[in-house]
Amino acid sequence: MSTVSAKPAEVKHDWFVIDAEDLVLGRMATRIATVLRGKHKPIFTPHVDTGDFVVVVNAGKVRLTGRKLDQKEYYRYSGYFGSLKRNTAAEVIEKDPERMIRQAVKGMLPKNRLGRALIKKLKVYAGPEHPHQAQQPKPFPENV
Repeated sequence: MSTVSAKPAEVKHDWFVIDAEDLVLGRMATRIATVLRGKHKPIFTPHVDTGDFVVVVNAGKVRLTGRKLDQKEYYRYSGYFGSLKRNTAAEVIEKDPERMIRQAVKGMLPKNRLGRALIKKLKVYAGPEHPHQAQQPKPFPENV
């Protein structure tokens, strides 16, 4: 019996849509990272992009457990002296809720060229509308 590696040309990428309303951020991010990576498919190959596209709607209504809204901080640094910016999770949800989900998922992907390609397949929107109806996204799989 031989091991079969997936070839990039023979991988079919599906589209999934997930409603983030009242979902816990970390648990949702692990499921999204699994689908982006392709680990839910039997043809998973670690060095090939076998994953699917994921569209996240209602990112502004994501839930954080405990006191993370007040205590968790997000940092931005431009590289210049004195330019480190700190925002709490509550401020980030109000200003840019897409950033919170994208950053949580990005931390769970590989830190290499494949990971940079995978994060581009994640589409996050603060409201309930998204422009990807032409791709006919399916509901997000529950068993992932």
